Amino acid sequence: MKPIILALMATMLGAPSCVSVFAGRIADTGRDPVPLMAEAVAILRDAPEAELIWASPRELLNIFQADAIGCHIITVTNDILKKLALVGKDLSDYSLDTVRMFYEDGRKAGFTL
Repeated sequence: MKPIILALMATMLGAPSCVSVFAGRIADTGRDPVPLMAEAVAILRDAPEAELIWASPRELLNIFQADAIGCHIITVTNDILKKLALVGKDLSDYSLDTVRMFYEDGRKAGFTL
């Protein structure tokens, strides 16, 4: 949180700021980034010229998490954006799609049932 505090101090002096927290890297260590990001949002409320960036997301869920805590910006790869089409998809249908995919992969590899 020390970098966020330093950025906040600069912003309090009137400097527009973007504070980038690599939430995906936090998640890579086995820690849930949501509480830390929510704390960062709360800290930056005192600095209206500051915007928080959720950097390095790993999954589509991170977009919804960032939105839920009021994060200003999230960087997203094209691979994650492509998954937006899956939002609301019936889980039974999605499960069957997955089974079919594994079946086809096995068939192409020469396996039979």
